Amino acid sequence: MAMMTDTNAGATPSKGFFSRFIENMGERLTRYGAYRKTVAELQALSDRELRDFGANRTMIRSLAYEQAYRSM
Repeated sequence: MAMMTDTNAGATPSKGFFSRFIENMGERLTRYGAYRKTVAELQALSDRELRDFGANRTMIRSLAYEQAYRSM
């Protein structure tokens, strides 16, 4: 009689839907927090300070978005 045993000694269990969802939401909240912080810091600068690095007020949101989401 043959007997078969299924062993996964080195296998790691895959994450379930709920775990991935929570992890994804945590990352999104972290990135959004970084975006909001960057917007606030850039808005606190004077027009002259913004010009010093080649930016203006209309670019603040796009610069903050680029910074927070560039590696996504």
